[in-house]
Amino acid sequence: MEHFLDAFRNYANFNGRATRQQYWMFILFYIIFYIVLSVIDGIIGTFLLSSIFSLVMLVPSIAYATRRLHDTDRSGWWQLIALIPIIGTIVLIVFLAQKSSDGQKFGAPVNA
Repeated sequence: MEHFLDAFRNYANFNGRATRQQYWMFILFYIIFYIVLSVIDGIIGTFLLSSIFSLVMLVPSIAYATRRLHDTDRSGWWQLIALIPIIGTIVLIVFLAQKSSDGQKFGAPVNA
């Protein structure tokens, strides 16, 4: 939960690095909250809650993914590869899942 809250503390921070654990714990809580809100929306008969949640989480998600890509020594612009149908998304997931780099291009490695 700490990593999810960290996304709001640094919601527009596109600098620095994020470890693999930090990023995937953020994604785990994002998915859990989205599913819960979708179920509530289904019960209510609207898609308002999950839509608002997705919009609120848009910038923090992009920022966290950028910091994760920095940790693998890639630019945050690599997120645009997801615009290529199917293959782009798979490549982006592979990039996000790779181990951290020791490079100093985007700052010192995070010890977490």
